Amino acid sequence: MHNLAEEKYVAVTTYRKDGTPKPVPVWPVDAGDGRVGFITSSEPWKIKRIENNARVALQASDSRGRVKENTQSVAGTAEVVAGEDFVALAAKVKQKYGFKLKIINFMHALPGGRTGHRNDRGVIVTLNDH
Repeated sequence: MHNLAEEKYVAVTTYRKDGTPKPVPVWPVDAGDGRVGFITSSEPWKIKRIENNARVALQASDSRGRVKENTQSVAGTAEVVAGEDFVALAAKVKQKYGFKLKIINFMHALPGGRTGHRNDRGVIVTLNDH
């Protein structure tokens, strides 16, 4: 199976209470033991959806969450983490994405911006075939 943590972007699909899928792009990193992790803010709907339903799907994508051709979706179970687990994931994201992370963090800090929430949570996804 393809290692999704090596991708530049993956679409993480979470599910509304009515079952409607909602994919969003994230920066994946290796969370160890075959798991994939990413960092985010505690504010977006994706966190609320994961807290209501831990079932997710991951698929290689572009920066807008459009899935790549000839790739497969992989189901998994997501866990929202904070504290030391968040710090460890954030360090991996910083190592992998470097300057891009600085730009995103700067954009998060701008008043009135669309993405005005700073990263304070991590999500670790255990893939179903691991």
